[in-house]
Amino acid sequence: MIASLGYDAVGIPREHGERIKRSLPRVGCVFADDLRWWWIVPSGSDIGVTWPPSTSYAVDARLGFGDPASADPSWSGPRNGQPLLIHRPDGDSPYTPPIPLYFLACRLAGSPPHWSPDTPGRSSSG
Repeated sequence: MIASLGYDAVGIPREHGERIKRSLPRVGCVFADDLRWWWIVPSGSDIGVTWPPSTSYAVDARLGFGDPASADPSWSGPRNGQPLLIHRPDGDSPYTPPIPLYFLACRLAGSPPHWSPDTPGRSSSG
């Protein structure tokens, strides 16, 4: 898989996972643990946006080397078990488009979208 944009991950409560997956125009790599579904997005997908409080945002998520089907994410965050890859895209990109994911996460959290293109640095969400 081509991942020239780095890796960040957005953790969304697992009860919303299937609904989000069905609603997105494209789904990249998705990992799941006991608490969250982790959606791989390009690095910097948190810059200028405020992800809803129910999400977790992991900067510089690391995926193991070798077969993407056996990739091992090493980001930290609340989890009871080791995340497992539950969806691998058909194409050669591991990314879920962050903008549609952001709007769905906001809608399911009952949180209005909030962004500011002038916000320097990374957001403090997650």
